Amino acid sequence: MAGAAAAKCSDTSVTLRGDWGQARFSVEIADDAGERAQGLMHRTSLAGSAGMLFIYEEPQPLSFWMRNTLIPLDLLFIDSRGVVQHIHHNAVPLDESPLEGGSDALLAVLEINGGLSARMGITPGTELRHPAFAGRNPAWHC
Repeated sequence: MAGAAAAKCSDTSVTLRGDWGQARFSVEIADDAGERAQGLMHRTSLAGSAGMLFIYEEPQPLSFWMRNTLIPLDLLFIDSRGVVQHIHHNAVPLDESPLEGGSDALLAVLEINGGLSARMGITPGTELRHPAFAGRNPAWHC
């Protein structure tokens, strides 16, 4: 499981906090079209304390799918302030159905192992700390 929150921000980790507590995930960053298209495709596992953070240049509606993704994932859709707006739980491997973020003002998506959000108690309203949200009036400053 994810460990306790780190004291400072890092490009290679995200820290989440909410009524449920805090957690830290090591993340790979997908911040260009090629990296976002590849995502976590073709991987057979993902460490429990790891994830992938998809970052976009500007807030926008976001939709994902599980093409060529072999493991179930939770997708946390995050606004420009670093606040989780929607969670798609246990996305089905290889399913090409669109997974909508439910808002037109999303800046990022965090993918973690399927079922982990529910087990940890992560809900919409959870705040995420990462340098990507600096300069956007973040809910949780670095």
